[in-house]
Amino acid sequence: MNLENFSAFSKLDTLNLLAEIDDLPEQLQAGWELGQSLPLPDWKGLRQVVFAGMGDSAMGAELLAAYAAPLSPVPIVVLRDYDLPAWANGSHTLVVALSRSEDTEETLSVFQQATQRRCRCLAVGAGGDLLKMANAADAPAWQYEPSNPAGTQVAFTFGLLAAAFYRMRWLPDLGAEFRRAVATLYDQQNSLKADIPPMFNPAKRMAGQMMGRWVTIVGSGLLVPVARHWRNQINQMAKSQAQVDFLPEMDHSALEGVLQPEEMLGSTMLVFLRSALNHPHNRLRSDLTKTAFMLEGIGTDFVDAKGVGPLSQQWTCLHYGDYVAYYLAMAYGVDPAPSPAIEHMKQEIRRRSD
Repeated sequence: MNLENFSAFSKLDTLNLLAEIDDLPEQLQAGWELGQSLPLPDWKGLRQVVFAGMGDSAMGAELLAAYAAPLSPVPIVVLRDYDLPAWANGSHTLVVALSRSEDTEETLSVFQQATQRRCRCLAVGAGGDLLKMANAADAPAWQYEPSNPAGTQVAFTFGLLAAAFYRMRWLPDLGAEFRRAVATLYDQQNSLKADIPPMFNPAKRMAGQMMGRWVTIVGSGLLVPVARHWRNQINQMAKSQAQVDFLPEMDHSALEGVLQPEEMLGSTMLVFLRSALNHPHNRLRSDLTKTAFMLEGIGTDFVDAKGVGPLSQQWTCLHYGDYVAYYLAMAYGVDPAPSPAIEHMKQEIRRRSD
């Protein structure tokens, strides 16, 4: 599809995913505000936090973990699997189970283990079995209405979790920073929304660059989970393969992978996500690594996070990626909302487990 013809997007976008992407700043603020009033015990003696979730739910937790790392006194682990590690037991461990859908089996498995081990538990989700298990265990449950496609819920989930951490005194009051980030997101949208033609819309131009290419998104520091989210959104919306890599580790391995297979290198592209708040050496590594790949004839580009402070930097870069993935879906002519392969896998797991 021609990205100039934005009026045709609605014919392809059957669930109006574009409206959800446009609404991300409001979702970020709404999650933070709602999280101030939901039930939360005044727990004492907590020494570690495990977030259990999959997909977009886990992504909200991973973004919070990256944001909170230099501020929070408790270690945070994001678990994307069926089993709690052995050290996660007893009342000094908080397990936050996250499930946008009603039957995320990995999350349900972890929550059940957490209650058996007498961990403190908080359930965050749209309803279903997770909230039933929380009620049975007399654990607090934060219920919300899910948006249509899972990938657009991440801002709301992040806001909820940030509010929980503030209320448990692991983060300062972020109200002013949330308002500043939301204002910066709206300002950035002036050049990213669908009615802006490609000549003036950098997200549309980047989507055009990605056409027909295997893309790698590279992040570091605060933007590591943002890079993972970009990859996820390209996979789910554009139904296109992409991968993710991280600095500085990338320079100890992937930097050498620039010679073979020679016939495929011209069909690859690396996008480097950069933040002024990252470690100075990672900022330097981003520029040097981009140059090294470019000199080998591999397509490269970069995105600089905008705004003042880590919340603005993290979320402007993430929101930019949502638009890129959406426009890539439009360019390929695919509906960005359905995830038939993912749903088929869930059904097969259930069928073969019965």
